[in-house]
Amino acid sequence: ARALTPQTAETDAIRFLVGTQSLRYDNQIHIIDFDDENNIINKNVLLHQVGEIWHISTSPADKGVLATCYNKTSDSKVMTCAAVWRMPKELESGSHESPDDSSSNTQTLELLCHLDNTAHGNMACVMWEPMGDGKKIISLADNNILLWDLQESSAKAVLSSSAALEGKGQLKFTSGRWSPHHNCTQIATANDTTVRGWDTRNMRQIYCIENAHGQLVRDLDFNPNKQYYLASCGDDCKVKFWDTRNVTEPVKTLEEHSHWVWNVRYNHSHDQLILTGSSDSRVILSNMVSISSEPFGHMVDDDELSDQEDQHQEEKIKEPLQDSVIATYEEHEDSVYAVEWSSADPWLFASLSYDGRLVINRVPRALKYHILL
Repeated sequence: ARALTPQTAETDAIRFLVGTQSLRYDNQIHIIDFDDENNIINKNVLLHQVGEIWHISTSPADKGVLATCYNKTSDSKVMTCAAVWRMPKELESGSHESPDDSSSNTQTLELLCHLDNTAHGNMACVMWEPMGDGKKIISLADNNILLWDLQESSAKAVLSSSAALEGKGQLKFTSGRWSPHHNCTQIATANDTTVRGWDTRNMRQIYCIENAHGQLVRDLDFNPNKQYYLASCGDDCKVKFWDTRNVTEPVKTLEEHSHWVWNVRYNHSHDQLILTGSSDSRVILSNMVSISSEPFGHMVDDDELSDQEDQHQEEKIKEPLQDSVIATYEEHEDSVYAVEWSSADPWLFASLSYDGRLVINRVPRALKYHILL
């Protein structure tokens, strides 16, 4: 397995979706519910009979709707296609008890529509408009950016605009991210070693970071609180942080992994917390305070401090807190292809390795209280 996503619209129950990649069997989407109080994982399985799943994403507005990119073989050629699906009604909300015998009631996803890419090439990923009503999605297919409008309660996808990468050679997007800032009018894409920003209103390029990494760029993520900050990671084992207003140099670089970095994710609530997963089989949680929205820690109101504390506090405020690796998680024995924060609990995250192992972890308690207090 290499496809993992939180159920974005579910903000009460802790829930992740995992897509399988099996050549021999029907592929499946596993709905993973984590019961925090009893520390139990419950699982429901949905059949995804069209092919192995390379990417999965969920609607920000409708708990039951998701999109997958999957491989399909036709005329001995393999195509990566994308489709929008609805899960059965009774599985839409989180925190279900697992049925005793899950084999007897495996259900199937309902196909809402295909994102027709016959003219555009292989789909790399599908992104939903982050703050939207679940009606706008962008897919990246080979060297094309395609903006779709989902109509008739997602039963129909209409291509509303598109743009293509121009240049020499076989240009192909590897991943992309839709910015939650600027009224959701910007996306960032990665192709080869380059990161580009696009304006979705006219599909024009707004910035370009050439040679952002020494090798292929694998993933991107926007800081949820600082509108120009973007993280990238890639096959040069590095994670880099950019200010898109000045792209000549990264603001910071992390070099903690010893192999390709597949995934980088900002915490949605506390943007100093950065999660990365790599084919060195490790998940690393970093504390990037210096480039976060609270570089000097949580500001304390002057009235609350006595004189002595006051002096001490002032000294502390002058220097930014230090960046550091908080924890390295080594529960995986295979390449970690995906890491994601929970949409419901800001202190909880999941990681997925190629052998199908899903691990759920939480931010160390001491750090949590340090951030909150």
